[in-house]
Amino acid sequence: MERTQLLLYAVTNGGENLPKQVEAALRGGATMIQLREKRRGDAELLRSAQAVKRVTDAYGAALILNDRADLARELGCAGAHLGALDGDLTQARALLGGAILGATARSVEQALAAEAAGADYIGSGAVFGTNTKLDASPMPLERFRAICGAVRIPVVAIGGISAENILRLKGCGMAGFALVSAVFGAADIEAAARRLHRLALQTIEDSAKA
Repeated sequence: MERTQLLLYAVTNGGENLPKQVEAALRGGATMIQLREKRRGDAELLRSAQAVKRVTDAYGAALILNDRADLARELGCAGAHLGALDGDLTQARALLGGAILGATARSVEQALAAEAAGADYIGSGAVFGTNTKLDASPMPLERFRAICGAVRIPVVAIGGISAENILRLKGCGMAGFALVSAVFGAADIEAAARRLHRLALQTIEDSAKA
């Protein structure tokens, strides 16, 4: 996995016609897609993932399945992402082989443990709070910076990130930004992704200069 793949990491959250939405996000500059469909059963999730994967394959983008390393392997997806309570990382690493494994961490200790278990990247937050997970309280940016600096693998900022606040993350040391509503909740997904891609690049580049 290239670090640049994580720059604008678009995460689905239900909705109709996901393949069309994902294609719009990719046209706008999304660099990786995570299929996060908590309410779908296995059969429905499998059909949805197959349809979305046809789109990501056409654009040469990585498709990551949330929680389901088993289905990611079955479908030949680029990888899977596991939350803190969504399974054993060591087992997922063994199941996925060389595919991408992402892990959620809200502390330096969790991040180091995930790295040791074989994670390829860390998703950390919620940096600004979020409506996607009601129990995810805002993370102090000092802690987020500490997590970014503690591990050798790349870290992605998650949680409440939008075009209005993304620049506040300058200097934190992250590789990219995972966004849900800011992309897929937009009236014009392609335009939103294009604007966020530009701002994500600016945030990362300004961080590198700092």
